[in-house]
Amino acid sequence: MININFKKRLLNLFVILIFGILVFLLGLGSTGLVDETPPLFAAAGRAMSESGDWLTPKVNGMFRFDKPPLFYWLMALCYSLPNNEIWDSLGTISARLPSALASLFLMLLIGDTMYCWPQKGEKKKFTPIVASLGFALSPLIIVWSRTAVSDALLCGTLGISLILFWRKMVCSKMDHCIFPWFFLGLAILTKGPVAFVLAALTISSFLLTQKDWKNLLHKIKPKRGLLITILISLPWYVLELIKEGKPFWDSFFGYHNFQRYTSVVNNHAEPIWFFFYIMIIGSLPFTPFLFYGIFESFKDIKTSFQEGFKTSESLFIFSLCWLGSVLVFFSISATKLPSYWLPATPAAAILISNSFIKLQNQKRTYSYLWIFNILILFGFSITFFLSDVWLGLIDDPEMPNLASNLLTSGIILKARLIFFTFTVIGIVLLIIRSQNTFLYLQIFLLLGQTFLMPPIRKLGDISRQLPIRNISKQILNVRQGGETLAMIGIRKPSLHFYAKQIVFYESSAAEGVVNLFERFKFDKRFNFRDKPNYDSESFLVVIDKYSSKEKYWSNINHQKLGVYGIYNLWRIKKTDLNAQAITLLNNGFEPNWRNKKVEKF
Repeated sequence: MININFKKRLLNLFVILIFGILVFLLGLGSTGLVDETPPLFAAAGRAMSESGDWLTPKVNGMFRFDKPPLFYWLMALCYSLPNNEIWDSLGTISARLPSALASLFLMLLIGDTMYCWPQKGEKKKFTPIVASLGFALSPLIIVWSRTAVSDALLCGTLGISLILFWRKMVCSKMDHCIFPWFFLGLAILTKGPVAFVLAALTISSFLLTQKDWKNLLHKIKPKRGLLITILISLPWYVLELIKEGKPFWDSFFGYHNFQRYTSVVNNHAEPIWFFFYIMIIGSLPFTPFLFYGIFESFKDIKTSFQEGFKTSESLFIFSLCWLGSVLVFFSISATKLPSYWLPATPAAAILISNSFIKLQNQKRTYSYLWIFNILILFGFSITFFLSDVWLGLIDDPEMPNLASNLLTSGIILKARLIFFTFTVIGIVLLIIRSQNTFLYLQIFLLLGQTFLMPPIRKLGDISRQLPIRNISKQILNVRQGGETLAMIGIRKPSLHFYAKQIVFYESSAAEGVVNLFERFKFDKRFNFRDKPNYDSESFLVVIDKYSSKEKYWSNINHQKLGVYGIYNLWRIKKTDLNAQAITLLNNGFEPNWRNKKVEKF
């Protein structure tokens, strides 16, 4: 007979699974890839599947050493499934599924951990669900778990590894501890050495808070564990270094790790307190409860030194060390991006649940925090009611009709109703003082985002990405004799993904003309699917309406083949391009494509 507690544990996981499916998997393939980074990942994964080269990621006929291969491998496995182009016509299920599943599995582990290791003073049976939803409903998690980039996979693999490390340290059984080190190896294969650094900082800072740190360290068996992690993560780096040598070393370790950390790249410079802001945004609307959970966890550290308590009750201390490690490490980094905060979101969710537990008998403090929460919801409501003020400020050249589309689609009206309803619900829950008000609001937020986010994604897809998909179909229909393809002005990697051809990206400036003139001669690239005919008499050009007005391009004779959104499809004879390029060269313009690296996204 199955133990009753085991049945409850399964029921807890089943409920969390249903919630996770709603957040992460529902409608995953209903929209196209969003430029500019996701199509690069997706193209590399699909190229692996088609070419059979699973060692070196390649995009648009060039090496892509930005990230290690695990995310590409997982996408490639999906692209290799039978009839992939039928059940995944937009290519987005295969590209996004690794991110979504990583977040879903981490969400389940958070809930299971909170169920199996109840904290001191805990009486609420819904704490595992509160912690899980605290993670899943983070605005950052909602966005990045449906995005075809490796950040959510890093969050998932590193988060699973750290939680398993804590579980191993508090477990009384002294058996082998393969899984934490296994997932740490996967995290290193997802985004590189940063995963090991964050894990080491978290575990080290946690051990400093514990009197029996030597025993806890012994439980995770670091010598044997490091060997497991090395065996999983290191072989690809060694093989790639042997195969590609200095270009791989300079690009992956030199630029994407060392240079990104020590200097600003791609204009991503932010103040040192940037991630404090992101921490606030990433936990909305429950940020007040996060700060209270942090405050209580600091008190737990003091108590553990003065009075001592069971290690099994140290999860919130561990989460504080986890969140603090991410905050400090990336605040020091010169390059800062909001996605860098993702590895801290599981810890933030657990700390939010700390408030759920500690505030049971502190009615006044709970009311104050809940009032802050209501004010946040009310602020969102007011923002959407005043949409006429800020909609006019939207100026996106790729979506010139976005403001009017938001109004006509009814999304603004839905947002007004939803956040106004949330505000009223929050006030009602404050008045009735139910013990489960926190959970109730989370469920309403879950339903609200399920209702609001799909039309937002659909509108963004229609406005920004549908023109690229349509023009890609047209290219496949009109291409003659393996014509080369160029994109001028706005750069959209999704054109390469959907057209399935080598694309030469260039600027609309005069240098773009002379660059293209030279690149067709000296920058000949091929991939497994597409081998352009560089001797063709003509080539195809996708050019946005702004760039098409530039005299350097508008003066070139061209045949108009179609207009899709802000993009035009032209056919240009190479003799006409060459004539314009020679004129510009005689006027002092010089090619700069070798130094400028115009396709470095």
